[in-house]
Amino acid sequence: MADEDLLIRPDATDAPQGRTLPNNLEAEAAFLGAVLIDNSVIEELPVTIRPEHFFEPLHQRIYDRILTLVDRNAVVTPVTLKPYFETDEAMKELGGITYLAQLTADGQGLLAPRELAQQIYDLALLRQLVSVGRGLVEGALDTSEEVDPMDRIEQAEADLYSVAEGAVSGSEALSFKSASLGALKLVEAALNSGGKFSGKTTGLATINEKTSGLHNSDLVILAGRPAMGKTSLATNIAFNCARRLMADLRDGIDRETSQGAAVAFFSLEMSADQLATRILAEQTEISSELLRSGQLSKEEFQKLSYASQELTELPLFIDDTPALTIAALRTRARRLKRKHDIGLVVVDYLQLLQGSGRANDNRVNEISEISRGLKTLAKELGVPVIALSQLSRQVENREDKRPQLSDLRESGSIEQDADMVWFIYRAEYYHDALRPDEPDGSSSPEVIEKYDAWMQKHLELVNKATLIVAKQRHGSTGNVPLHFQSEFTKFTSPERRDYSDYGA
Repeated sequence: MADEDLLIRPDATDAPQGRTLPNNLEAEAAFLGAVLIDNSVIEELPVTIRPEHFFEPLHQRIYDRILTLVDRNAVVTPVTLKPYFETDEAMKELGGITYLAQLTADGQGLLAPRELAQQIYDLALLRQLVSVGRGLVEGALDTSEEVDPMDRIEQAEADLYSVAEGAVSGSEALSFKSASLGALKLVEAALNSGGKFSGKTTGLATINEKTSGLHNSDLVILAGRPAMGKTSLATNIAFNCARRLMADLRDGIDRETSQGAAVAFFSLEMSADQLATRILAEQTEISSELLRSGQLSKEEFQKLSYASQELTELPLFIDDTPALTIAALRTRARRLKRKHDIGLVVVDYLQLLQGSGRANDNRVNEISEISRGLKTLAKELGVPVIALSQLSRQVENREDKRPQLSDLRESGSIEQDADMVWFIYRAEYYHDALRPDEPDGSSSPEVIEKYDAWMQKHLELVNKATLIVAKQRHGSTGNVPLHFQSEFTKFTSPERRDYSDYGA
């Protein structure tokens, strides 16, 4: 009996127009035979083969049992598999457990096990693609009133992204073994960085030390009142992370081990040109005001031109499309992940996003939908997401202007969904608002004394900012000192870590 006659031929006419779904049962049988002859084949595969990648259900069950026994450090052969399949009805139709021995009869699979595994994997992806296409057609043919065409498109993009990532059967539960290995990799990354941090870099040492960097799947909320510098800080972090990846790649460091990342910056408030101007001002330390007005010296323009040329390869992608829905943002982020392998997403800012439309009658519900959507995006892409957020006006009504979690505007779900909540606070801003009139020759001693006291405090607070880590799932809360040069929109970490004179 030929080998192909041993294989079960299920009804494989689920494909469009009655065509057979992509499969190669002979390749599956040959691969299983190779594994049963030499269990170490599994350790040398170019792709991870799971039971559901097999088209034939019996092959799925055989391979699942092989993986279970290998995980127990058992030697897997047709003999050791025998007790598990003696009552298998599909196996009986093939003549019983002798089918297991027939899989290893010629050993041809050992000649090219890697190629067989790749073909099994690729065909599984093609079958999933057929399924996505069928779902797309069926959805497009549904013309009922409650169906939104844009929802169909966004769902199709999500499904295609899953196929591109190789998620043939969707997300699976991880065993503790797999999860613990992932945790050990994070610890290893922290050790390799000198014991400082394990995530993506913010480019600011004080923040990295407090948070251990930006971690994959985390949603970070960066909030502050207007003029505190939250957009400037987000832009600085995005630039620093992208520049680190660019530098590491030039130095021959692998993208997977780099502490930098390609960045997607969704700017719903500022244009791409305005953000680029901020970045150039930061890097050249030329005032943003001078850049906008064009009042530059020849030397400054040359400095600007050099910086612009140096950053042409910067993996920072700015999307300044206004009024995005959370669904559209997730779709665009998936595209950038596929095309440019982004490792960080920044959204400026959360309240400018729109919900699906189903919750528009209730702003709190809409913000809740948006915050959940951002957290889902972080988990789906496996990247950190930084979302900027406004704070309510109640901050201004308090004598103590330092933000609190209760100040997050419009929804408590923002705090609930976030893995970290940061507040940017500059005591200098509030102190400057109390600036008294500058004394002149006719001023009284009281006026002069009041101004001198104000000026002394101003000099203590000028260019100082505090990042308040109000929530952190993976670590402690507290204050992080920063320096802020408003003329360059640039945040840096101070060398002297004295928290007492930062107004926090």
